[in-house]
Amino acid sequence: MWRLFPKRSTRLAVLCHTTEPEETQTRTLYRKILPSIYKKSSFNHFSSLESQFSIGFSTMDAMEDSLRRALSEKQLAIEAQGNAVRELKSAGALKQEVDSAVEALNSLKLEKASVERQLQAVVSGNGAGLGSRDAFRQAVVNTLERRLFYIPSFKIYRGVAGLYDYGPPGCAVKSNVLAFWRQHFVLEENMLEVDCPCVTPEVVLKASGHVDKFTDLMVKDEKTGNCYRADHLLKDFCNEKLQKDLSMPPVKAAELKHVLAVLDDLSAEELGAKIKEYGITAPDTKNPLSDPYPFNLMFQTSIGPSGLNPGYMRPETAQGIFVNFKDLYYYNGNKLPFAAAQIGQAFRNEISPRQGLLRVREFTLAEIEHFVDPEDKSHPKYSEVANLEFLMFPREEQTSGHSAKRVQLGEAVSRGVVNNETLGYFIGRVYLFLTRLGIDKDRLRFRQHLANEMAHYAADCWDAEIETSYGWIECVGIADRSAYDLRAHTDKSGVALVAHEKYSEPREVEALVISPVKKELGLAFKGNQKMVVEALEAMAEKEAMEMKSTLESKGEMDFYVCTLEKTVTIKKNMVSISKEKKKEHQRVFTPSVIEPSFGIGRIIYCLFEHSFYTRPSKAGDEQLNVFRFPPLVAPIKCTVFPLVQNQQYEDVAKYISKQLTAVGISHKIDITGTSIGKRYARTDELGVPFAITVDSTDSVTIRERDSKDQIRVSVEEVASIVKAVTDGQSTWGDVKWNYPGHSSVSLDD
Repeated sequence: MWRLFPKRSTRLAVLCHTTEPEETQTRTLYRKILPSIYKKSSFNHFSSLESQFSIGFSTMDAMEDSLRRALSEKQLAIEAQGNAVRELKSAGALKQEVDSAVEALNSLKLEKASVERQLQAVVSGNGAGLGSRDAFRQAVVNTLERRLFYIPSFKIYRGVAGLYDYGPPGCAVKSNVLAFWRQHFVLEENMLEVDCPCVTPEVVLKASGHVDKFTDLMVKDEKTGNCYRADHLLKDFCNEKLQKDLSMPPVKAAELKHVLAVLDDLSAEELGAKIKEYGITAPDTKNPLSDPYPFNLMFQTSIGPSGLNPGYMRPETAQGIFVNFKDLYYYNGNKLPFAAAQIGQAFRNEISPRQGLLRVREFTLAEIEHFVDPEDKSHPKYSEVANLEFLMFPREEQTSGHSAKRVQLGEAVSRGVVNNETLGYFIGRVYLFLTRLGIDKDRLRFRQHLANEMAHYAADCWDAEIETSYGWIECVGIADRSAYDLRAHTDKSGVALVAHEKYSEPREVEALVISPVKKELGLAFKGNQKMVVEALEAMAEKEAMEMKSTLESKGEMDFYVCTLEKTVTIKKNMVSISKEKKKEHQRVFTPSVIEPSFGIGRIIYCLFEHSFYTRPSKAGDEQLNVFRFPPLVAPIKCTVFPLVQNQQYEDVAKYISKQLTAVGISHKIDITGTSIGKRYARTDELGVPFAITVDSTDSVTIRERDSKDQIRVSVEEVASIVKAVTDGQSTWGDVKWNYPGHSSVSLDD
């Protein structure tokens, strides 16, 4: 992709006249005047940019860093060469010497311009003949909207930001993705599927923490009152500076990239400080902005006509599973582990929705809650995924400024990078799900949450991020949420959401007993009493015994309460800690939960981008759009074309249509008089993988979309062949091997 021109010194002019050989003269003088030029550089000159969009922007980042360094070197070299020219002129050097130095200066300027063009191409995401990330994205979106994959909702009323309608092909793709999700997870893992209401009582979301903490940081235009999401403004500023300011020093570029890397980790104060430091104003009016403050993203409503029972449109589907744990556990024979799954709509009142399907106010989630014994997070099928190797981005790599690397999943689990086998198993299963859908494995990574990103109760969290023209997009979250959710609902509802492990014989155990004295805690902490009590009761045995020892010796100690985010003083009369021996017939515990959560709309949009490409028409006068959907998710599996308008051919087409319907293959008949090439192009643009052309009464051709290869098969076989390939029972390569090829040079395109 990149090619170096190795000779720098051969372009440099002879600057003075001496009796030394010409080459020695040049080297000697340049060592004196132009050390920055003569010094060996990592980049001299680059060939034209040949990178395609599919390279991935992580590679682009490395190229960008190198090009910025090269550009900085070129600028220094030009300044030094300019000084050399001025010195020669002021010294009255010969015209030939001055001309040679000027020629060298012009050569350096040309090289700088070349590097600038290459840097501009990289920062704008030059790809696949479309000029930039924006141009590529626009081509994809224009095609999707024109072919009715999706469109803005309520379009005739100018639409509403963050709301979209799926058209016929979009509905079909979404339905196929969800069907495969059910097969890959619910059926293969024997999960229990539920379907819960979208409207959720406030008490449920109060217990889960959503009422108090489900927020994004918002800023307001201080004059107009318009609202903006604070992190989006900072992100846009950094991206725009990186793309437009090509002369930016590499150190400054690294700073902005670091801000982008830790953006989700910034507090309200840190975010506000960065906005002020960079002088960021309201995008529309350039007015000053308020300090960032939290905005709750849930849609509020009331249940019933009285208005006395507040509720919310659910922001996630998971809470419906948690509150039903007791019944699901009973349904599963009171056995762990087990998983429950739910597909449904979720709602978030985004501050400034944008990026099409990637950030919307109503969307489809598919979530899994895998309940497991916290003392045994092994998985019986873990070995099936342990050897998978893919891009992983642990928090240590992020904080040290490194990029994602290919890592074997089993190695990551054994080294403790991934917390446990069950979490690792689901990371592997998510990887297989996404790549089988058609996501490019080279543009898929699993990023571990930074320490400050994770909730205090979480053991480990990873996001499956997919690279698009917008950058890296979080599409699936895989989290070990510990026992937080079940404990929260147990405390709020008074119903014990616990599991039991019966012993074969009674066991005498020494149990830790932590008894907070609520009266004393209430006097000391008032409204914060409950959070202090919960923190004390959640102490591990080692921490509790250390507290007991300190309280007995000193009478008080400092204790950090995560939910309060501060340290409080606990006195001896506020808590009793002891160990008691007793016989137990069973172990009662709150299960931990591993939660993979899938944003279906985001996955689908990423699939659209990863599947889209263009190819020239036969005449070469236009670019034809193609979606390379795998048959698994293609909206229509095949089309049926009579080659010409002929009653016999149309009858054969209708017969094939009935056969395809009988085996469950979605298809479309096109009997228009349009040329066969144009009909192929229309279906390629919808991502239809196969086209059946009826050109006789006893046999037909089947054309594969991407290769445009064709085979000839009998009318009676065509439905079973298409069924086998679309169901994954055989491949197009297998079919080509078994059936004669058909030349269609004169027909295609």
